[in-house]
Amino acid sequence: MRHVLLIDLTDEAEAIAQYEAWHAAGALPPAIGASIRAADISTMEIYRSGSRLVMLMETGPGFDPAAKAAADAADPAVQAWEAQMDAVQRPLPWAVPGAKWTETTRIFSLDEQP
Repeated sequence: MRHVLLIDLTDEAEAIAQYEAWHAAGALPPAIGASIRAADISTMEIYRSGSRLVMLMETGPGFDPAAKAAADAADPAVQAWEAQMDAVQRPLPWAVPGAKWTETTRIFSLDEQP
């Protein structure tokens, strides 16, 4: 299943550069990659335009957002990573209270068009 999520970064060049450095190829802490893969997330990509981030995730049948959230809450490495991200990430103004990334709703698919 495909998931498309949005979040903003602090709109400062230094914060954006730091976030990109934390996500550069090979920079992700191994425990974070392991946590993502253990949740049956097979693909995760993050794109940036200005200070807006778009995350694309492909998940398998074993993906359970509630179970992932519980596992993350119990994992000190994930909690440290999330605290680091909190320093530069900003939930969207219309985000559900307490949520960081906001899931999007697909409104168009070329496959469904003539």
